Amino acid sequence: MPACGPLRPLALAWWTRPNASNSGARRVEKGEKLAQSTTTTMQKVTAYLRRNRLSEQKSAMSGKRLACLSLSVFFVTWCSGSLAGEADSRVPEQFQEFDASSERTIDYDILTQWLKAVVVDIGRSDREKAAPTHPGIGTRIKPKIKRSTIYEGNRVYFEAFEGNDDAKQLLRDIRKSLEQLPDVAPLKYFNRSEQLAYWLNLYNVTLLNEIVSVYPKRDLEDLLVGENSILERKLLSVSGVSLSLDDIQYTILKHNYNDDPLIIYGLYQGIIGGPNIRRTAYTGKNVYCALADNALEFVNSNRGTSDGGKRSKTFNVSSFYERNSDYFPEFEADLAAHLAQFLEERVRGQLVSASTIKPNISDWTVTDLFGTYPEIHYGIATNPAALMTALRSTTPADPIDGGGGVTGAAASNGSSSYLSKAGRRSKFSPEAFKHLLVLNTKWAEANKARATVTVEDLEDEPVNSGNQTLIRDDQ
Repeated sequence: MPACGPLRPLALAWWTRPNASNSGARRVEKGEKLAQSTTTTMQKVTAYLRRNRLSEQKSAMSGKRLACLSLSVFFVTWCSGSLAGEADSRVPEQFQEFDASSERTIDYDILTQWLKAVVVDIGRSDREKAAPTHPGIGTRIKPKIKRSTIYEGNRVYFEAFEGNDDAKQLLRDIRKSLEQLPDVAPLKYFNRSEQLAYWLNLYNVTLLNEIVSVYPKRDLEDLLVGENSILERKLLSVSGVSLSLDDIQYTILKHNYNDDPLIIYGLYQGIIGGPNIRRTAYTGKNVYCALADNALEFVNSNRGTSDGGKRSKTFNVSSFYERNSDYFPEFEADLAAHLAQFLEERVRGQLVSASTIKPNISDWTVTDLFGTYPEIHYGIATNPAALMTALRSTTPADPIDGGGGVTGAAASNGSSSYLSKAGRRSKFSPEAFKHLLVLNTKWAEANKARATVTVEDLEDEPVNSGNQTLIRDDQ
């Protein structure tokens, strides 16, 4: 069972007005102070999660032989068990039931390998703004960027898909395998944590596939909102039910998980102004810890929250919360209580002292590395593969996802194929090159700080696999 459960309302002790001596918008410094602040916040959440973890009944199936079903990409480990759990009539019948005692699991190793090949972990925000851009020699034009958020949020190497039909087909195959999984292994035979991981992975892979199809589109606002939103299109057919991404979020996840706002941090939007895409797939074992980690990162970033200034009584939040207002019925009060669970102390005090919350922070920029960065072409030629090599580095293990963090498309299996077939750009502006270097620096600094953080308690409990046998296609 997972070590972390869904978050419940936090104790009021966290919701206190700061002392006058501690008020004001003090800056959070880099280095040791950033690491110390992150450590304190993570320890608080760790202690909270430990107190409020869900207790699931263990299935006494150790003496029974496990049979396995193998799929083309994902593998399901089976053991017998009885169905349990209440159904919600607002959810399609095929997705209502679950087995609370089930120990069946879905293996997302292939998806994780793919994510590690294309996702670059930038690390947590230091809330600093990027330096102003300047026109280059021979031009008065300068790149237009959002300085407060341009270097925040994990990135996807979308550039590798340009002109690369093999890479696009692989992503489509992964999505199709996920879509067809319930035809072989009905979701009612899994517990709620396994089901949650499945829906989040399917949602994110589907959205990634849609973004790849329109890349190098830089501004995704008209793709995500409005009459032609891809979130409203019936892109999927799961167990014979046509589904949109909004159907997954607002019908299945919202009602099956008691309107838990933690869910929204697992729904990647493809833009800097949304929650992170992770470098590993969600699993039933890690899903709640991973969601809490995503919430911490997003809430404590410029793209998630910001005070309005020393004298302001307005606390600014991401428009992402307004688009997810269904999870916050009494919007300002419910959102304030939710944010207080994750905000670092200094910013939490600003939230408490504010009289109004405004969802006016937006960044609709696609989360690519450099392909859509506003460029002005000079006489400088730089090979994209060489740029990616500059981003390659080995780092300490991720506290949630596990494993070393190697950035860039050179991260894991399939990366050489991506690089060799990715579209080449013959010229890069100095601003675009500097953009890559800053991303790399922030990534390295964040992972260095992460190495000082003690978060073992946020990790999942080890799985006893002694009585499990996984039958794959080649066996």
